[in-house]
Amino acid sequence: MGEAVQLEAAGHTIRLSHPDKVYFPERGFTKLDVARYFEAVGPGITRALRDRPTTLERFPDGVGGESFFQKRVPQNHPAWLRTARISFPSGRHADELCPADLGAVLWAVNLGCLTFHPWPVRSGRLDHPDELRIDLDPQPGTGYPEAVRAAHELRELLDGLGLRGWPKTSGGRGLHVLVPIEPRWTFTEVRRSAIALGRELERRMPGKVTIKWWKEERGERIFVDYNQTARDRTVASAYSVRPRPRAPVSAPLRWEELDEATPADFDLATMPGRFAELGDVHADLDDHAYSLDGLLEMAARDEREHSLGDLPYPPDHPKMPGEPKRVQPSRAKRRTD
Repeated sequence: MGEAVQLEAAGHTIRLSHPDKVYFPERGFTKLDVARYFEAVGPGITRALRDRPTTLERFPDGVGGESFFQKRVPQNHPAWLRTARISFPSGRHADELCPADLGAVLWAVNLGCLTFHPWPVRSGRLDHPDELRIDLDPQPGTGYPEAVRAAHELRELLDGLGLRGWPKTSGGRGLHVLVPIEPRWTFTEVRRSAIALGRELERRMPGKVTIKWWKEERGERIFVDYNQTARDRTVASAYSVRPRPRAPVSAPLRWEELDEATPADFDLATMPGRFAELGDVHADLDDHAYSLDGLLEMAARDEREHSLGDLPYPPDHPKMPGEPKRVQPSRAKRRTD
């Protein structure tokens, strides 16, 4: 491996060890290539992560090696790094990296981090999300084109509620739509809003969209993963590199680009050029903060008029008040046979 190199960012010097280590064998991209990529999109990645507790998805030996999620910053981290103490549903807590600048990003890259998973909160209000994140997840038999059609319908739905979303590729086949919100609501209320939104989208696109939690019930539809709004659930940040052979990245998009763009268009090699030409197309996202009142009223109406209450939480989440039985329908049926 080559000798370590010194990177300068935001007044910090970051030592990048083993810069020649190959992280993406199919493309030949090295650890240094990853660092140079994040330097090229620096204003974008720091805007996406700034002041957010962030879990690191680390690949110390590249995408062909073992990986793990790191929630707690190492005890020997540099004094200039910012952290935030977050609480998990289990009641445990951790001091997570809370990036303030590009220096923090490059420090994480030196640890082998490719994908950053920020919480939808800021360090000053850790129990009150300031983003509603809608995850449009293609199920087997569907793909990006179907996610795009769902996203367009979602945009109309948001517009009717006085909300605006900013779309991005997930780095896989799906799409994320980010809605900045006022940090006035709890995780439970934000999740309830996501469920109401998913149910309405399901009504508008019957047979095309689903919010069924159990995979056996989803079919060939776009799944609105409402549980990505539960506490301690995150999505990959904009500009994160995804651990796939071609080194795709999660790319912020403008709405008018959805139909022509494909996830394969955006990777470690192509995104720096796009960023140099267009800058961060989500740069104004943080200038807005919307109300959830309309979605919460929609949720109340669903419950009042259609008896539609809560839905199952993720399996590692504590049982919540009002949550239905957390058991697969096929297993529940066998128990009653």
